[in-house]
Amino acid sequence: MSTIKELSDVFLVLIRAGTLMRVVYSLIMLSTNEDEEKSYKKKIRNVIAFYIIAELSYAIKDMMFDYYM
Repeated sequence: MSTIKELSDVFLVLIRAGTLMRVVYSLIMLSTNEDEEKSYKKKIRNVIAFYIIAELSYAIKDMMFDYYM
């Protein structure tokens, strides 16, 4: 069980880091290319939505693990 918990924690760190890097990249591209402003804002919104769904799924997983352990 500890291996699953460790892998879960690693995936969560990777998701957080990837989300942060994608948002920073999109903000940089947004400031350099104003012609595609709408596109980059939509990408940022989608990444934030993905992050929220990922965090919620991990919270639900943790609640289930705590309940049954």
